[in-house]
Amino acid sequence: MRRGLVHSVAWLLATGAAVTLSWWGVHTVMAGTVYDPPRALPVVGAVASESAPPVSSSTHRPGPAPSRSASSSSAAGKSGRPTPKPSTVSPKPSRSVPPANSGSTGNVKSYETAGGRAVFDLGERSATLVSATPGAGWSVQVWKQTTWIRVEFTSGADRVSVFCTWHDHAPSVEIATY
Repeated sequence: MRRGLVHSVAWLLATGAAVTLSWWGVHTVMAGTVYDPPRALPVVGAVASESAPPVSSSTHRPGPAPSRSASSSSAAGKSGRPTPKPSTVSPKPSRSVPPANSGSTGNVKSYETAGGRAVFDLGERSATLVSATPGAGWSVQVWKQTTWIRVEFTSGADRVSVFCTWHDHAPSVEIATY
C-alpha cells in the first residue's frame, strides 16, 4: 500500500513538473508574437483628383455636398454624374496625425506594399507597430522582438515582408518581395 502511494506521488510530481515546463516554454514563445490591437489613425497625404468622389468610411463623415456648377454638369455623362478619374497614391511613407494622449512619438509612417499596408510609430530609439492591414486576397503575419518587427503579407506563393529594425541605430524600414 505504501509503495503504491509513493509511486502515485512521484508520478504526480513528475507530471506536474512536465506540464509546468511545457506551459513555460509555450508561453515564452507566444509572448514574442502577440501584439496590441492596432489603433485607427487617419492617413494624411493621399493624393486624390478633384473630380473623384469623396472617400468615406464608418469613422469619417463626409462634409457638405458641393453645389454643381454649369461646367461640371456639362462634363457629366448620360447619367448626369461626373466620371471619376483614377486617383494615385504615392508608395512613399506618408505622415499621419496620432490621436491625442495615445503615447505615440508623433512620427507615424504608413508603408504601402503589393500585399497591404503596415503602419509604424517610429521613435528615436525604438518603434511600435500601429497596424498591419492586408490587401484583398492577402493574409498577414507579425513577428515582434525587442529590436525589430517583421510584418509579412502572403498570397499563395507571393510574399512581401516589411522589416522595421532599430538595433544600434534609429528605426529604419525595409520592404522585401519574394
